[in-house]
Amino acid sequence: MKHFLNALLLSLTFSTSAHGAENAHWSAAWTAVPDSPGPALTAQTIRQVVRTSIAGSKVRIRLSNLYGTTPVTLGPVHLGAHAGGAQVQAGTDHPLTFAGKQTVTIATGDSVLSDSVDMQVPALRNLVVSIYLPQQIGVSTIHGAGMQTVFMTTAGDLTAAQSFSAEQTDDSRYFLTDVEVLPALASRTFVVLGDSITDGIGSANDSNARWTDALATRLQGDPRLASIAVVNAGIAGNRLLNDAAEPFVGPSALSRFKRDVLDKPGVHWVLVHEGINDITAAQMLTAAKDQVSAAQIIGGMQTMTACARKNGVKVWGGTLLPFEGTQRFYSEAAEAKRQAVNAWIRSPGAFDAVVDFDLALRDPVHPGRLQPDFDSGDHLHPNEAGYRMMANASDLRLLVAQPQPSDGGRKTIPAGSAAGR
Repeated sequence: MKHFLNALLLSLTFSTSAHGAENAHWSAAWTAVPDSPGPALTAQTIRQVVRTSIAGSKVRIRLSNLYGTTPVTLGPVHLGAHAGGAQVQAGTDHPLTFAGKQTVTIATGDSVLSDSVDMQVPALRNLVVSIYLPQQIGVSTIHGAGMQTVFMTTAGDLTAAQSFSAEQTDDSRYFLTDVEVLPALASRTFVVLGDSITDGIGSANDSNARWTDALATRLQGDPRLASIAVVNAGIAGNRLLNDAAEPFVGPSALSRFKRDVLDKPGVHWVLVHEGINDITAAQMLTAAKDQVSAAQIIGGMQTMTACARKNGVKVWGGTLLPFEGTQRFYSEAAEAKRQAVNAWIRSPGAFDAVVDFDLALRDPVHPGRLQPDFDSGDHLHPNEAGYRMMANASDLRLLVAQPQPSDGGRKTIPAGSAAGR
């Protein structure tokens, strides 16, 4: 494992300069990480709703065929402002092109970035992306836990329609992985890398109530911070060290760190909130590689912090939430690992800043459990009040002026700090 981590650090450290130059002045505004092969699809229109975290005057999107088994052709593709349900606000429809063409063929395992379109997009605005799939495919590319209704119809190309009657709805993301904007002012991007808690499991669909959504709303409430985008690189069921193995999902956080963090345009900070699924996997899986120790989890986090710092990205750590009371995941040995990992996260020098989610959401009477007012009911995922508390636990003063990683100054963010709210 140590040799793997060292090799990964070397591969990530020297690989981002070209992408950074390409993305000069653009900012990530929304992300959904492709995490799974999706179902076979017939020819249809797929309409998806996303919320921007930052304002801009131009927009472009990224489509992915990461999990496809053959090249996929998509298009036409349209972008507009959301008017509720499957409706696009009148007068806001914009056709998108790819190298000047209305359709694009994406190679197996690849992704494409659209041409930009002039469109004034406010921060915290719901947009609609409509994609036409002109022919049947065997395997799609999805982000499984979209927490947002997707509208589908096989009635032909309705991407330009103001509204249509959906024959089917879903709550996964299809092909769409990124929305980027060109801001009026210089912007910076805050990426949150995590698992189902970052993905928003426990919040209601169509509510934009993930903790990262609440954080974006807080930033927009402070003129000093309104130029900072928040993008959610969470995958429900994700692990830090190991790739997907039922019931765990997606490539490991380490293996996707470059694509999902370092390659995001404007990235300036990353908050790492991973590791609890590595701990619970030892309760559920029998393979030797899945029996990871607290030391191995800490080693993975150290690799991430080194990668981030060498690429000029400040790295924050989030302590792991309590999970006592869960049906399949909890044991005294698992809790001991969580405590050991959290102790290291809080230790001087581990991260450039620490958000103590554990302290903010744990039950003061029974600290191995989530506080009941913040528990979605499964004793693992917060509810929407808990997610708001997670957003409020971040001291926004550190986004105004934070010490460089090289100066040795680490800031611990007190739970529930009122600063910068």
